[in-house]
Parts: sequence; C-alpha cells; structure tokens
Amino acid sequence: MTTSTLSGKTAIVTGGASGIGAACSETLAGAGAAVLITDIDDRLGKETVERIAKAGGKAHYLHHDVRDEGTWSGVIAEAEKRFGRLDIMVANAGIGIMAPIATMTLADWQRQQAINLDGVFLSIKHAIPALKKVGGGSIVLMSSVAGLRGAPGLAAYSATKGGVRLLAKSVALEHAADNIRCNSVHPGIIATPIWEKIPTGAEGNRRNAPIDPRERAAVAVPLVRVGEAQDIANGVLFLCTDAASYITGQELVIDGGLTAGGKASRRD
Repeated sequence: MTTSTLSGKTAIVTGGASGIGAACSETLAGAGAAVLITDIDDRLGKETVERIAKAGGKAHYLHHDVRDEGTWSGVIAEAEKRFGRLDIMVANAGIGIMAPIATMTLADWQRQQAINLDGVFLSIKHAIPALKKVGGGSIVLMSSVAGLRGAPGLAAYSATKGGVRLLAKSVALEHAADNIRCNSVHPGIIATPIWEKIPTGAEGNRRNAPIDPRERAAVAVPLVRVGEAQDIANGVLFLCTDAASYITGQELVIDGGLTAGGKASRRD
C-alpha cells in the first residue's frame, strides 16, 4: 500500500539492491520518499528501481562501494541534484564472514571492518551537511543482534555491529541540536540471501556453506518463525517518520524475542 508518510522527502539506502536493503528501499518509496539506492550489484539494483517505478514510486540506482570516501560527495550530490534534498540516510551495506578469531586473517578482519564500520562512518559523515541544510533528518544504522551479544564464529562480525550500535548513540548526542536523529536497528534471524553467501573457515580452506535460517529460527526464536526482510523495513520506516520524532540514540531490536532471554516454553 502506498502512503504519503514521507512525501517530499529523499532517502539514500546503501546496500539497497537486495535483502533487507531492497525491502527498505521499496518500503520508503512506498511511503512517498524518493530513494537513491546504492550498491555494487548493478543488476539487482536496477531491478529494485524497476519494481519501485512500477508501483508508482521514485527511485534511482547508483553503483557505489561504501568504503571509497572519494565517491561519497558524488553520492550525496546525486541525491540532491536528482531529488532536491536529503532527509534520510539508511546505512545498510554490510557483509558477514564467519570464522574463529584464532584463524581469521587480518585481511578478512579489515575487509569486514571496512564495509561494516568504515562504510557506516562515511555514510554518516557525508550525510550530515546535507541533513543540516534541510533542518534535520533521520539516520538509521543497520546493526544486528550480534551487536548486542557475542556468538562463536562471529567475533569479528560482532565487533563491527557492536561498534555500529555505539556509533549511533554518539552521533545522536553530537547532532541532537541539529534535529538529526540517529538510531540503530538490530535484526535477528531474517530470511535473506546473505545466509547463502557467508564465507566460513580460514582462508585457503574457505567455503560458502549455505545456512537455512528457517531451521535456525525454529530452534532458537521464541516466535518460532524466521523474520522477513519486510519486518526490518517496517522498523526502519518507523524510525524515519515523524512518529519517531522523539526517538534518538536507541536500538530497535527486531528478532522475534531471540534476545529477550531463554527459548520460550511450549504448550501441549
């Protein structure tokens, strides 16, 4: 359903071509925002724009590596030139590399840090001047439940996502007077393509071992179902609207109860 909740506003969604990013792009566009989608997957990015246009929304795709600071000024300028302003930054781009910390290579550590943390830092840094121009806005950083608690095999990933969580809080404090809100979103087990792409094992003995998120959710999630990308996009939309105008520096956990405590007991 298309609404006008964000009518007249412009959003940038990094990693917006697939999974949670695509759901965020389509949901924000459906609420009336013009969306600049950035990603490195050109085919999926263009397909997402086509779906948005077919539904009556406004969107444009831009090839973009979030690690490259030299390209960021052009990304912001493209949003302002094409849509007139910038109101929302959704820093969603990220990767997951699963490996024990004792065998993880420095190259893998640094690559994951560069995308998951440096890329988020650059998203914020370069969005702030544009948000100030329009009197404020919303920055949403995609973290994870792995940014709230540790997990074996995910130490490096958790380090990036925990960093994103506290980065959101500090940015919120630094820019509250500018009417710029910054919050983090923490998905639990969500059915997205990333589960099929997570590299596991040490370099030289690496493989992509597809993980079935539905099986994991059935065992670990109190609501006994996997989350969908739309569940996360709904939360992102809320944080971008005036309904969340008094919320900043907070974590929005969307995990079916996964981090609430132990596994829920079953009734016969």
